[in-house]
Amino acid sequence: MRFLACLLTVLARFCKILNFVGASFAVGYAGVSLLGLIGKSEWRAEMELIKRIQRVISANFNSVVASKEDPEKILEQAVMEMQENLLRLRQGVAQAIATQKRTERQAASAQSTAEEWYRRAQLALQQGNELLAREALTKRQSYVDAAKTFSSQIGEQIEIVDRLKKDMRSLELKIAEAKTKKDMYIARARSAEASYKLQEMLSGGSATSSLNAFERMEEKVLQIEAKSELITQMGSDDLQKQFDSLEAANDVDSQLAAMKTQALSEGENTPQQQLPQGENY
Repeated sequence: MRFLACLLTVLARFCKILNFVGASFAVGYAGVSLLGLIGKSEWRAEMELIKRIQRVISANFNSVVASKEDPEKILEQAVMEMQENLLRLRQGVAQAIATQKRTERQAASAQSTAEEWYRRAQLALQQGNELLAREALTKRQSYVDAAKTFSSQIGEQIEIVDRLKKDMRSLELKIAEAKTKKDMYIARARSAEASYKLQEMLSGGSATSSLNAFERMEEKVLQIEAKSELITQMGSDDLQKQFDSLEAANDVDSQLAAMKTQALSEGENTPQQQLPQGENY
């Protein structure tokens, strides 16, 4: 249960990061679409791709309990898809910048052409050709209007490109954070899995029977050691008794010999009693 809870926490937090990435990716493509770089059909296809990625991750998250899918594969796949999305966003930003530069060149070209037609109108008027001068001014006005349109587009494009760059940098930071957290979450998931397997092994019947076998073996060894010690002690007691008996017998003999010696010594020192002279019979 601890492993499952840890895995769910890991995937939940990682999905939050993925949701932010998906949102940033959507904003980026929205900005690019405003520049006219992506058509409606292509925009819908890209949005469907984003939704599909999020559905895949959500499906993996919801089915991980039932399928026990490897969390490392899920996180690796999520990071890889995030990097692919970032690459698409970078390409969109590059296209937006290229479009901005092209619009700036078009605005400059329209302004230059407008000035050229103005000089032609002046030349025609100086030569007294008012009709030609009017036509030149009409042509000039069309280029002036085009230059104004391009200039207004440039302002919008600069604002959008700046926002896209900001979103892209934020997305890059989030992906870097996701990679760091991915490694941390994988390490936590591995630790939780190892702990789960250990607890499962200890709570299983095989582990219990193995531990019981060791306990029985220890009890047998203790019994054998106790018997050996008892036999050794009994043998030592019998031998001690034999030596004690010998020593006791020697003590008796010594005492008897001492008594004999003492008795003989006393007999020699005592004078013999003479018989009194009596009457003759």
